Amino acid sequence: MTNISRTIEITAAVSEVFTYFARPEHMADQFPENMALNVIPIEVKNGFGVGTVFRISGNFDGKQLEWDCETIDYIPYRKIVAKMIKGPFKFWQIIVEFEQRGEKRTETSITVDYNMPLGPLGGLVDRVKLKKIAERGIENGLYRVKALLEGTGSIPVYITLEAYRHILKEKERLNCSVSDAIVR
Repeated sequence: MTNISRTIEITAAVSEVFTYFARPEHMADQFPENMALNVIPIEVKNGFGVGTVFRISGNFDGKQLEWDCETIDYIPYRKIVAKMIKGPFKFWQIIVEFEQRGEKRTETSITVDYNMPLGPLGGLVDRVKLKKIAERGIENGLYRVKALLEGTGSIPVYITLEAYRHILKEKERLNCSVSDAIVR
C-alpha cells in the first residue's frame, strides 16, 4: 500500500477552504491541464456529503485512467473522505483534513492511500514512477488552491455572457475590481 500525505497552511477561513474542497469537481482544477483531469459528480447526496458518487478520469503520464469514488465521511469544516468503488486500483482513498489555526489560517492536509494492481509488477511501477508523479501532483494541487483562496492565483470560471455583463456593471457601480464585485 502506498501512502502520500502533504500539508499546507492556507491564509483563509476554514469555512472557505472546506467549501472549496467539498465540491469534488474542484479537484480537477488542482492539476496541470496536460493531465486532462475530469471529476464529474454522478450522484449527489446530502449537499455533496456522505453517499455522493463522482468519477475521476485523466491522463496519468500517458495512461488514461478512470475510477468512481464515493464520499464515505463528511464532517463539515473538519474532514472529507472518499474511496474508490470501481476502477483500476486494488484500493484508493483520499482524506482531506482541515484545522483552523487562526481567524484566517487553515492547515489543510491531503492523504491518498492506494494499492496498485498487478502484484509485484504494479508495486515496482509505483515505486519507480507513479508515486513521484502523485506526490508532485498533490503538492502542486495544494499550492494552486492556496494561491486561489489567498487571491494570488486564478482558476478558470465559466459564466454566461449575461452574468459577466452584470458583474461588470456592479464593478462600475461599486468602483472596485471584478473580484471584489463578485464577492460583494
